[in-house]
Amino acid sequence: MRTSNENRMKMMNTVRELVVMAAATLIAAAAVFFFLVPSHAAVSSVSGLAIVLSNFIPLSISAITMGLNIVLLIVGFLLFGHDFGFKTVYTSVLLPVFIGMFEVLLPDYTSLTEDAVLDVVCYIFMVSIGLSILFNMNASSGGLDIIAKILNRYLHMDLGKAMSLSGMVVALSSAFVYDKKTVVISVLGTYLNGMVLDHFIFGQRIKRRVCIISKNKEEQIRDWILHTLKSGATIYQAQGTYDGVVRNEIITIVDKNEYQKLMQYMAKEDPEAFLTVYNVSDVRYVPKSGTSKKS
Repeated sequence: MRTSNENRMKMMNTVRELVVMAAATLIAAAAVFFFLVPSHAAVSSVSGLAIVLSNFIPLSISAITMGLNIVLLIVGFLLFGHDFGFKTVYTSVLLPVFIGMFEVLLPDYTSLTEDAVLDVVCYIFMVSIGLSILFNMNASSGGLDIIAKILNRYLHMDLGKAMSLSGMVVALSSAFVYDKKTVVISVLGTYLNGMVLDHFIFGQRIKRRVCIISKNKEEQIRDWILHTLKSGATIYQAQGTYDGVVRNEIITIVDKNEYQKLMQYMAKEDPEAFLTVYNVSDVRYVPKSGTSKKS
């Protein structure tokens, strides 16, 4: 009976996850159709490249996007094997399907803002919402992510730089078809898109490493972190150069909400404590087998 309930819960969680991913992909597809396509800007995406290629290939943007994504998925499977997740396949196929749906429902759509710059700005903020949801579910929209992984593996290029490079190549490809203004909008849009994605995605995942030295309330603070904040902590011995006294330093890594609670607690309970705070972009646990695993 217990196994049956667990299987049912797993199935419900999977369905819920697929629905949320579909909703996030729909947001990204709407951003492409309603804002990116009318602006003709090739902003750091496979859909942006499809907009340029649609001037040479007599197919819809959704069909070209689907074709490009399928080719990239095949390359990804050949190079990365089963490490290439189902979620990427799911969203890579779903994105052009949703774009195609908009093309059928609104065949004569032109532009909501009637201004290319505003269209690109609206696209960037709207697509960032969809992509941040996908990223926080350990998924992506495929496309340039695959190219970035290839550059990362074979050219040992940082993933962020690889994404920026591939995005800029797509943006510059608009020079083959469109005027200088559209090329500039594509390049600037690609740069702004990277900044916004950093804020929406990576900014939300940044944790803080808080180091606390307290004269009299070390045990109380440590107990509060463990049992009230429900966070871990590490103790190091630190010797002051001024008085030579050895004290324990409490080090804990917390997210944004936990950090706010910790700062409020410290201000109330031990305002004289010495604190240093560092941003931490990634936390990893490396087991004995040697394979890394995100904690």
